[in-house]
Amino acid sequence: MNQLQTYFCLLLLSFSFLLSAQEKKEITIVHGGDFNKDEEKYPGASIFSKDDQQVQFEHQGIDLWCDLAVYYQTENRIQAYGNVFFQQGDSIKMNSEYVEYDGTTKIALARVKVILRNNSMTLNTEELEFDRNKQEAFYENFGTVKDSANVLTSDKGRYYMEIDKYEFKSDVKITNPDYVINSARMDYYTNSKNAYMYGPSTVVGEDYKMYCERGYYNTTAETGYGVKNTRIDYSDRIIYGDSLYFDKATEFASATNNIKVIDTVNDGVLRGHYAEIYKSKDSVLVTKKALAISVFEKDSMYIHADTLMVTGKENERIVRAFRDARFYKTDLSGKCDSIHSDEKTGVAQLITKIPPGTPENKLPAFRPVLWSGDTQMTGDSIHIISNVKTEKLDSLKVWDNAFIIQKDSLSGIKFKDSLKQGYNQIKGKYLYGLFEENELKIVDIVKNAELIYYLWDDDDEFVGIDKRLCGLIQMVMVENEIDNTTSFINVEGDIFPDDELPINGRKFRGFYWRGDEIILSVDDLFSEADKNIELPIINGVNNPIDIDNPNLAPEETLKGTEPTSEKEEKPKKAGQSSNNKATLPKQAPTKKKESTNS
Repeated sequence: MNQLQTYFCLLLLSFSFLLSAQEKKEITIVHGGDFNKDEEKYPGASIFSKDDQQVQFEHQGIDLWCDLAVYYQTENRIQAYGNVFFQQGDSIKMNSEYVEYDGTTKIALARVKVILRNNSMTLNTEELEFDRNKQEAFYENFGTVKDSANVLTSDKGRYYMEIDKYEFKSDVKITNPDYVINSARMDYYTNSKNAYMYGPSTVVGEDYKMYCERGYYNTTAETGYGVKNTRIDYSDRIIYGDSLYFDKATEFASATNNIKVIDTVNDGVLRGHYAEIYKSKDSVLVTKKALAISVFEKDSMYIHADTLMVTGKENERIVRAFRDARFYKTDLSGKCDSIHSDEKTGVAQLITKIPPGTPENKLPAFRPVLWSGDTQMTGDSIHIISNVKTEKLDSLKVWDNAFIIQKDSLSGIKFKDSLKQGYNQIKGKYLYGLFEENELKIVDIVKNAELIYYLWDDDDEFVGIDKRLCGLIQMVMVENEIDNTTSFINVEGDIFPDDELPINGRKFRGFYWRGDEIILSVDDLFSEADKNIELPIINGVNNPIDIDNPNLAPEETLKGTEPTSEKEEKPKKAGQSSNNKATLPKQAPTKKKESTNS
């Protein structure tokens, strides 16, 4: 043999030695019991059965006991039958009627009455695959998991042992004495008892119900949130929002972006982009383009302000609108600094705080204002009263400095001089109005009542300007317009031709036309700042923040978030191949009373 041949032989021997060293450690027989062979049924296998104790095997940190084992030594594989007990370290323990364990892949397949346990939970299923390399176990048929707090069931599941996490993938249910959770897909941590829900999910407690398609729930504290198609049924309110949070202990819930709160008792709706709900106080606060909607038969009342608050029990609701409050109804609208509406009394107060030092001629610009069609009504304080039984508008009261203004449309057309644009005006100390079928019909101006009214004949020819002073003026409204007026008590005044009443005599002191502020639609309730509001970005829309595993990459949390297709190929079980499919035989192999040294 020349030197080159010697070198290659040594190299080959070294390589063979290296391969041998890298081979997987073989399964060790700890106790073999009775020995048997059946080459016809189990070619190349050794059959061991229990004697006075169970058969036992060991392999790299696991121990396996059973009544009967079929051991394929060359394949480093075992099929174990009867009262199988599989243990890894001090924490992982598994019982079943059958286990197939591959020492090369370190994958175990357990079947029939499978029970997997660790220090914090117990899993029951009929078939389980345990991958020791990944320290993961999964099942593809029905399974039940029990821990100290909950019972969880699902059609499919995977258990990550290193982080004590379950990944349930079909028809998941958590049962607890205080609540029940159903989800299409869920991640659950057995240590923290935190659940992360994906797909259609519901959490039903004693006095609440949450629905979401992506969310989080702390099963011990009963707190949670949803970030996709979320809804909470909270007593007699239903809450929707892009993001919803609730806490059972404090009876508190909050909603962010595109929120809607439905009052199921009073048919009321609150909208906005942020809301806080205090269940024990029967209180709801809404900000950011806040809007309250109340139904009046076939019509609705819309109230907007910077902040809306609804408090009180059923039939005793109080609605408060703060800062730049406005409301709109088909035939009635208005604005003020704040609105206070009491369901029990049926009184809605329009209130304004006039800044100190405001000049007298500017006071009307700050007073509460109502519009009935093109008719403007102002005063120091305005009350709108509803009938608490019929829930229809009943009456209207204006306290101090009552002033009614209506633009006279014909004067603007007939008189070429723009300064002669006429305004019908009625003013006095107080104003009292009556509604019929939610429409303002009769208005009385009481005490020091004054009137300026443009008169026209049936051919729209100008008659004159009626200017008078009396104790009471009553006007009748038809289709939100002043149809006629009647004066009572010490009437003084006259009808003046156009050329006999100077321009400066055609407006009362305190006249302030606010026609450019008229609210003609729901859209007019909102300022430009409201319309251009920037909504915050909701974190976790694609995947809820996993507080149990914050280092998990976003793309990893998204894996399996949608229900898998039925056509998806299932992973092969341990020991499965086209030639040797692991199945439980109909009859266990017979045994011979032969002993073996193990």
